[in-house]
Amino acid sequence: MDKHVNLVKLSVGTESVDSLATWQSQYRRTLPEGLPRHVTRMWPKRESELLNGGSIYWVIKGLIQCRQRIMRLDEVIGSDGIRRCAIVLEPEIHRTNTAPKRPFQGWRYLKPEETPADLPEGREQEEPLPPELSQALADIGVL
Repeated sequence: MDKHVNLVKLSVGTESVDSLATWQSQYRRTLPEGLPRHVTRMWPKRESELLNGGSIYWVIKGLIQCRQRIMRLDEVIGSDGIRRCAIVLEPEIHRTNTAPKRPFQGWRYLKPEETPADLPEGREQEEPLPPELSQALADIGVL
């Protein structure tokens, strides 16, 4: 398979994967295509790698908990005249194994080998482990 890269982004103000899904569902109703998107100031320099199978991994309450596949990048000109990038996402949210992530601003690239695996079928509704337990398990190489 060709090379791809992912993004990781804090989902600010989100309490859970379900609240992210609810917020996106409400927001999507206001958009012409009805597809979720995240608008950012910076245009990813590694666009071709993102569009070659990349996802955005959402950090909720200090843990990577889910991902969405990136469909495309659209140019958006804000009311201030500034060019921005809309990261257009597939609507389906895939829950992942949790992985601790310290706070950061904006988005970051996430190599495929550093991304948490999707939860196996049937485990998608499990609540994430507390951040301290996830960190302890990651420290000893279990997560």
